[in-house]
Amino acid sequence: MSQINIRNLSNENDDGSPEIVGVSTFSATSFFLPPKGSTAERPSDCEPGSIRFNTDTSNLEYFRGKTLGWSQFELVTPNLGGGTGSNTGLGVRGLFAGGLSPSLSDVIDFLTISTLGDTQDFGDISAGKQSMSAVGSRTRALNIGGYTTSHENEIEFVTFASQGNITDFGNLLSNKNRTASCSDQVRGITGGGNPNTNVIEYLTIAQTGNGVDFGDLTVARQSAGSFSSSTRGIFAGGYIEPTYSDTIDFITISSTGNATDFGDLTSIRMYMGSSSNSTRGVMGGGNGASRTNTIEFITIATTGDATNFGDLTSARTDLAGASSPTRAVFVSGDTPTLVNTIDFVEILTTGDAVDFGDQTTKRDRPSGCSNGHGGL
Repeated sequence: MSQINIRNLSNENDDGSPEIVGVSTFSATSFFLPPKGSTAERPSDCEPGSIRFNTDTSNLEYFRGKTLGWSQFELVTPNLGGGTGSNTGLGVRGLFAGGLSPSLSDVIDFLTISTLGDTQDFGDISAGKQSMSAVGSRTRALNIGGYTTSHENEIEFVTFASQGNITDFGNLLSNKNRTASCSDQVRGITGGGNPNTNVIEYLTIAQTGNGVDFGDLTVARQSAGSFSSSTRGIFAGGYIEPTYSDTIDFITISSTGNATDFGDLTSIRMYMGSSSNSTRGVMGGGNGASRTNTIEFITIATTGDATNFGDLTSARTDLAGASSPTRAVFVSGDTPTLVNTIDFVEILTTGDAVDFGDQTTKRDRPSGCSNGHGGL
């Protein structure tokens, strides 16, 4: 192993630093200063492994290659535990809230995605509610909108690491349910919804407050699937009155502006369960011409049409999704009978889903998120 221990290094003209080739170790007692810039200033043609400081996210990031782009360094572990069954051991935590069971439910369930087994009770949302969406950071889960006896504009939050009831966060710009939501570690994004709208809003997860206008989807719709990488948010499918949609849109989470066309699903549908890791998004189930068991995927950093992944254990709609960096779970739904089924797949493979366990109650239309990677 080679090592260089020096205080200053410059070329012979003192107008810059020379190239250093073959250095395997760098050590210093003070600091190392990488290049810095905004998200918009990211270079797109550099060596994989290049490191920079992103001044928009206040985080180090590294270049994974032209297809995968830039990713943030993970500075906080998402691993939680502290239970039995599906929560024995440590891992990424998934939360699932509310729904129809068959009356309106206020229950929040949780599980550890790296395990297998049944969910456990986490706490309660403020009232029985259905058709919400949710986003998560490493520390917080936000439950967004929904329907009780009318459309709701409430945003509420819990802390992943501590079980308990939900707390008020703020309000959306308007009352709506069936929004589609995704996040990075800083922002939660929610778009579309019922009544049919194309509005996208953003929330700063670590704070509390109301939604702020972000831009518009390519078309007004509700009941889309949504997920994200650390940089890009995806909105897929949904219902565009009077028919279903196969449209996939994308946005850059740290910016503002209108969504851009990404490609199309393999078929028209809404009410999917959707989740992702930093590379790939997966969408399962839903309703188009009829209930489906189809799972499909996209590579988030590219654009193009979705590809078949495999099948759920049963055809169902109105389900929720959550993920760790390696595994996606699909929770509940109706077949049309209400079910408490939990399926899972390994995100970077393809193939059919496998039984994970059961939720505490049979239900459909819950919200779902995790503290897994910066997106749900």
